[in-house]
Amino acid sequence: MAQSCIRSGYEVFGEDIVSERMDCFRREGGADDAVETVAAMLDVVVAVVLNAEQIETILFGDAGLVPKLRPGAVVVACATVPPEFARTMEARCQSHGVHYLDAPVSGGSVKAGEGKLSIMAAGTPEAFAAAKPVLDATAETVFQLGDRAGAGSAMKAVNQLLAGVHIAAMAEAMTFGMTQGINPQKFIDVISRCAGTSWMLENRAPHVAAGDYTPHSQVVIWPKDLGIVLETAKKSGLETPITEAALRQYTTAVEMGLGHEDDAAVTKVYARSAGLQLPGES
Repeated sequence: MAQSCIRSGYEVFGEDIVSERMDCFRREGGADDAVETVAAMLDVVVAVVLNAEQIETILFGDAGLVPKLRPGAVVVACATVPPEFARTMEARCQSHGVHYLDAPVSGGSVKAGEGKLSIMAAGTPEAFAAAKPVLDATAETVFQLGDRAGAGSAMKAVNQLLAGVHIAAMAEAMTFGMTQGINPQKFIDVISRCAGTSWMLENRAPHVAAGDYTPHSQVVIWPKDLGIVLETAKKSGLETPITEAALRQYTTAVEMGLGHEDDAAVTKVYARSAGLQLPGES
């Protein structure tokens, strides 16, 4: 997303705990200054992190940015978080005269690199207006879901329920096929052209067939994201047994040490239990 903003001609400051990403950011035109040293001049802060705790640390921790921002600046919060948390952050930002856009994203690293994300956004009209340059630079589609934070995160939770279940279902179906003598590539060739396909199947199954678990979206996000789904659904009195089943598989994958592999590696949980050898394994 920072790359997309740089390509659009904006002066972009960035922070990441991984030094290699910062080196890449600077090579591509990112500014050298630390974000907190220039906070007072920023128009937009885009927070693209893992969870609610990290969002709160960035905004209101010991080196939190919000108290340093000028009135009228906007925070664009892209992490998957509970809707109630998004509403709390909105209120805290507003108390400092700062706008808050609840703006979780979908599309993964590939779409992010192309500036073609889908963003599920909610916030005041003023927050949308202040964030528009960044939204235009980073997104192909921006869904405006309401004038108060929380609606964007609620929609992202719905998306994550489906996406997480679909990946786990792909893994289960592929390994079931393997027990019946259907190799992973043949599975992809046929099912991708049948009614049982899904976007996640067509995107993730090739990773398994290639034995390539380079992380475009890591396993470790799913216990957190599906946990948000379960927590939110429970508060609404809704049972989600399919989500619970998928969550158990991702949790097992993390326990197997697969947390930082591509989320298609949840297939390894099924393969291990059935004694199957996946492509690329010796």
